[in-house]
Amino acid sequence: MPKIVVNGIKLHYWQLGKGPDLVMLHGLGGNLALWHLKMAPELQRAYRVTTFDLRGHGYSDFTEDGYTTQELAEDLRGLLDALGIEQAILLGHSWGGDIALHFALLYPQRVNKIIALEPGLLAPLADWYHRDDWEGWRFWGDLLEQVTGVKLPPEKQHDFEFLMRQLVKVPIAYGPAKGRSRDEELVLRTLKILSPTWYRESEDKNLTVEQFNEIHHPTLILYDTHSPYIKSYEVLCERLVNVTPVLISNPGVQHFSPLEQPELILKHIKEFL
Repeated sequence: MPKIVVNGIKLHYWQLGKGPDLVMLHGLGGNLALWHLKMAPELQRAYRVTTFDLRGHGYSDFTEDGYTTQELAEDLRGLLDALGIEQAILLGHSWGGDIALHFALLYPQRVNKIIALEPGLLAPLADWYHRDDWEGWRFWGDLLEQVTGVKLPPEKQHDFEFLMRQLVKVPIAYGPAKGRSRDEELVLRTLKILSPTWYRESEDKNLTVEQFNEIHHPTLILYDTHSPYIKSYEVLCERLVNVTPVLISNPGVQHFSPLEQPELILKHIKEFL
């Protein structure tokens, strides 16, 4: 279980394969294991693949703060420095995609290409996610109702913190742990990590929609047509100047394609690279 000290904290990482560097970033509440079920073993045939647990996730250190996309991009910079990686292809899922995009803005010379799978753009589109008609409210509300058999009361249907706490009741839906109970401590830690971004407490350290025009790297964005974050797809298609957009359709997946459809995702990644 290799660890390396970056910005005063220990980050857990793995490396495998040989070739051009490809660094993979998981999403909020996840860990590097996401990539090692199918995607990293396949990509290591042509690339040196580096995966790591983001600050506060997996076996990396948890801190009380430091979770804006800018701060996490600085963790990535420190990791690349420590491992002697001058330039890399960045592949991020969900929040990991947000971080990859922000890193490319801050350190353009250190990025070759970007692959962003379902980036939510949580900070850039914060106003959108606070709207009552955001698709995600219905997505999570329906999921909770299916699992618990109880319909959310009207006053709780747009209550971010209430819904996050209710996730403890929802079994894991994807991957080899499908059907198992969620770790309550992990759900509450995820809530703590996400809250500053959700409540817009650190806007000066997060990416903005206007900045996407400044990212010129070849960028693959891949979303499901039923994703609760489809607004992000529309914004990136409009703003990124060198974008390859891909939409897939699978009503049962919606946001977790790296776990549920890794072969299809790999096909698009290989074509792009």
